[in-house]
Amino acid sequence: MRITGLTAYDVRFPTSLSLDGSDAMHRRPDYSAAYVVLSTDDPDLSGHGLTFTNGRGTEVCLAAIRALEPIVVGRSLEGITGDMRAFWRSLVSDDQLRWLGPEKGVMHLATAAIVNAVWDLWAKSARLPLWRLLAHLPAEDLVSAIDFRYIEDALTSEEALDLLKQARTGKEEREIRIVAEGYPAYTTSAGWLGYDDAKVESLVRRALDDGFRHVKMKVGNDLSSDARRAALIRDVLGDDGVLMMDANQVWGVEEAIAAMRVLGEYDPWWIEEPTSPDDVLGHARVRREIAPIRVATGEHVMNRIIFKQLFQADAIDVCQIDACRVAGVNEVLAILLLAKKFDVPVCPHAGGVGLCEYVQHLAVFDYISVSGTLEDRVVEWVDHLHEHFRYPAVVEHGRYRVPRDAGYSIEMLPSSLDEFAFPAGRAWSESTAEVALS
Repeated sequence: MRITGLTAYDVRFPTSLSLDGSDAMHRRPDYSAAYVVLSTDDPDLSGHGLTFTNGRGTEVCLAAIRALEPIVVGRSLEGITGDMRAFWRSLVSDDQLRWLGPEKGVMHLATAAIVNAVWDLWAKSARLPLWRLLAHLPAEDLVSAIDFRYIEDALTSEEALDLLKQARTGKEEREIRIVAEGYPAYTTSAGWLGYDDAKVESLVRRALDDGFRHVKMKVGNDLSSDARRAALIRDVLGDDGVLMMDANQVWGVEEAIAAMRVLGEYDPWWIEEPTSPDDVLGHARVRREIAPIRVATGEHVMNRIIFKQLFQADAIDVCQIDACRVAGVNEVLAILLLAKKFDVPVCPHAGGVGLCEYVQHLAVFDYISVSGTLEDRVVEWVDHLHEHFRYPAVVEHGRYRVPRDAGYSIEMLPSSLDEFAFPAGRAWSESTAEVALS
């Protein structure tokens, strides 16, 4: 099977009109995606991938994707999957494109969209959901997909292989269990910063009725307001409910420490992104100063190298992989294995269009083939925009239902691509665009 073409779409949803997704850094986000379709010489098979964006700037991601197109189009799927590490490195190490941002920034986002589209195509060709493809690949094949450059001081290929082999015990039982029971989820949909108190209270009560025990709120706007909303949510949750907080990088190190000494009164399980995701030592200091409150981060960590340093510096208690901030499945595999070695639980980030569809596969694979446990592990759930996907993620009674359809669950409906294409789609009428982009 040969990849014959690459089509890229700028897809934007005007979520700023309802303030869905609003937080301290992103006051009026429009959930968006740079979306890729890889066509093949088999008319029945195509690979789909996206990288999540937040509105303006999506067009920059599309330009980066198109710059990578010549490296992908014309190659055979069998040739790519026969040496996934070499394919991945060809995208991140092009001798000219690398100058634009070696393994970070917009080029890395573009790489994620393409790499994930290839994995989607591979899983579809095998007629398997991605998590099952990964879980049933030989350990040697998984290791051979990982680029260990820059992380060998923390994890060698031999160590990675040993970790995967150790996890073989009980794999079959874990697969049966997770398919039957689903993966634990937490909701962020109740705690967006732009929602008023009445809406927050109503949504938290609904979350409890829907089976969630874990609820996350956004903080970082005004400390007194944060404390008021935390008290409200804690009152609704009761002592048995689990409250998480997310500052979305808005604080400096000293601000984060001071704020969490106040907000710690409401017994948060973790504070997410308390400061810049690039500040490894800042995270380590925050963690020391606010213990026993956990520190979580990862959705904006640019690559496996920074994750390696966060682990080495004992800077985080919770690793939050993002399916398309790092460069796709290959790099996620490296991070999952690093987290296993350093004994840090992985709770994937999934706020944003398509991210729930993506990360459910990664979490299920991690449980079956890497971590082997659900202790202290939950996956984020945001109840927005799933209706635009052919095989949407489903959460019932506070648990993700394990995907059963072939692929990476990221294929969008053609009608949604048409309606929300920017700027010509029907959803972007002149009046909508004026409000959403103002």
